[in-house]
Amino acid sequence: MLNSWKTDRTALRTPPGDRYKWTALFIATLGMLMATIDSSIVLIAMPAIFRGVGINPLQPSNTFYLLWMILGFLVVTSVLVVSLGRLGDIYGRVRIYNLGFAVFTFFSLVLSVTWMHGHAAGIWLITMRLFQALGAAMLMANSSAILTDAFPADQRGLAMGVNQAAAFSGVFIGLILGGFLAPIEWRLIFLVSVPVGLLGTVWGYISLRELGERHMARIDWLGNITFAVGMILVMVGITYGIEPYGGHTMGWQSPFVVTSIIVGVLTLIGFCVVETKVDQPMFRLQLFKIRPFFAGISASFLAALSRGGLMFTLVIWLQGIWLPEHGYSFARTPLWAGIAMVPLTVGMLTAGPISGFLSDRFGARPFATGGMIAVAVCFILLESLPVNFSYPKFGVLMFFTGMSMAAFGSPNRAAIMNSLPSEHRGAGSGMNTTFQNSAQVFSIGVFFTLLIIGLSGSLSTNLYQGLVANGVPVAAATTAAHLPPVSTLFAAFLGDNPVRHLVGPAALAHLSAAQRATLLGHGFFPRLIAGSFRSGLRAALDFAIVASLLAAYASWSRGKRYVHPEDVANQSDLGATQGLSL
Repeated sequence: MLNSWKTDRTALRTPPGDRYKWTALFIATLGMLMATIDSSIVLIAMPAIFRGVGINPLQPSNTFYLLWMILGFLVVTSVLVVSLGRLGDIYGRVRIYNLGFAVFTFFSLVLSVTWMHGHAAGIWLITMRLFQALGAAMLMANSSAILTDAFPADQRGLAMGVNQAAAFSGVFIGLILGGFLAPIEWRLIFLVSVPVGLLGTVWGYISLRELGERHMARIDWLGNITFAVGMILVMVGITYGIEPYGGHTMGWQSPFVVTSIIVGVLTLIGFCVVETKVDQPMFRLQLFKIRPFFAGISASFLAALSRGGLMFTLVIWLQGIWLPEHGYSFARTPLWAGIAMVPLTVGMLTAGPISGFLSDRFGARPFATGGMIAVAVCFILLESLPVNFSYPKFGVLMFFTGMSMAAFGSPNRAAIMNSLPSEHRGAGSGMNTTFQNSAQVFSIGVFFTLLIIGLSGSLSTNLYQGLVANGVPVAAATTAAHLPPVSTLFAAFLGDNPVRHLVGPAALAHLSAAQRATLLGHGFFPRLIAGSFRSGLRAALDFAIVASLLAAYASWSRGKRYVHPEDVANQSDLGATQGLSL
């Protein structure tokens, strides 16, 4: 057995001082903001990226590139954050965090200098994007642990509030930033991270210092391998489940999808068995015996499940229906979809620090639980909006949805970290991030599945009748009507006129100018899809409402305010126990 080694206990009990903790907050938040911006920035920029490298992602043979550009980043961060958090506990959180900044910055630069074209460029972009996600996972795994080490227990809610508000809002900021930069030059969406990454890397190496305990331990290779294989198989199965298979609109009947999910689940069960047998596991199952930790992790998973697919649903709603109906060309809808969701980001930035600060005084339970109940109410109101809504109502609703999500996020994260002993904060933070990110992938699969089921009910008939009525030959209309609904969703998502994609240039060329103007106009496709989309939207939001209420219940079950006894002892030694009501 390797001897354990720790930082000096006196040093641990020496308060880092106000200047250091705010420096740590800025650097940790900068990393989280950069990582989450890059998780979404490619979504809006994908049309420009694929045009730049000469790939048509809507061709059936090219959907691989589309799916992995969308979900590859999430898959990598979901799989690796626990292992990287555990490495932070062993070798130092600051060391892994700073390395993450450097890795992320390097691969952002590599992505921006892509010189290839066609399929080679597509493989290059996906591969380098996965390595960029490795750097992001290092940042995500250790950010909360660094803040927990730097801030006393009665100030962590505020720190987590700022950090989580940046993380939540970064996803939506990425949509806007991608929409602005991609039309100028698609490489800028990767290059923009480089100066920020250089700043964070240099400042982190100069200013951050290790404050938590480090325990030298063997790496749990078997646990790491079984966890990674199981998670990858499950998420790959879910990813390809929304793709058409044979004559089916989705791939849930595909032997590859079914086998991937079953083998992945069995491998994860094997992983849990392995973790009970090894001396130094990567996934500390005994942490689940801490009630506030288990409740907080469960609430994080359910909350992410409720909102993970929401962004894609809102983007499709805006780009495919609302914006075209209000005079925006399909080419302009990606940027304006991001702008339309600014109130959501403002709500998150407003409520995150405030709810975190208040949770330091009154505990996490009322804010986290109330936040998820408010999220469910917002989803109910969102479901009541007509498809062609009034934007002021939508904007106000988005603002309160953002506030409600942030009211849950920062107190819940602070409560999770407060419940952990110092030597397990990296692993615990990674476990929480893994549950969040994997839930987002699951949520995207569920949302897309429910939307496609809703579209499958009447889209084919409506599409056929609408095309034939406007002069499209019966054969071409029949072919378009039988294309899988996911193709229609992806076309709208990529800022391309779905009718042009569905009908094809050959059939359109034989129509009169008036007929082409009608079919390719702003109103034809939105009116065609609105009824079918609303059916799927209601089902998806019903799922989100149930998940939100379950998250609220899980949050409430955490019990009264809890801070790990180790923190109480340290605070007592420093004469700083005032206000800690356990």
